Amino acid sequence: MNSDQITQAVLAVLGEVAPDADLAFVEPDADLRTEIDLDSMDFLNLVEGIAESTGVDIPEADYPRVRSLAGLTEYVAEHAS
Repeated sequence: MNSDQITQAVLAVLGEVAPDADLAFVEPDADLRTEIDLDSMDFLNLVEGIAESTGVDIPEADYPRVRSLAGLTEYVAEHAS
C-alpha cells in the first residue's frame, strides 16, 4: 500500500466509526479523540477497523503513536507487509 491508499483506508474506517464527523477538516496532526470526539470505544473500533482493512495490528502500547491521521498513516506504512 502506498501513502495515499493508506490515508484513504484510514479515512474510510474513520467514516464508519464517526459517520457524523466532517473528515475534510481534520488536521493531519490533530488528536482524533478530541478533533472528532472519539470516545475509548470509538478509538478501539478505529484500531480494529484499521487492522481489518490494512492487515496491520496496532498493539495497545502503540496507541499514543496513532492518535492522529498522520500518525495512523505513518504507523500503517511502517508495518504494512
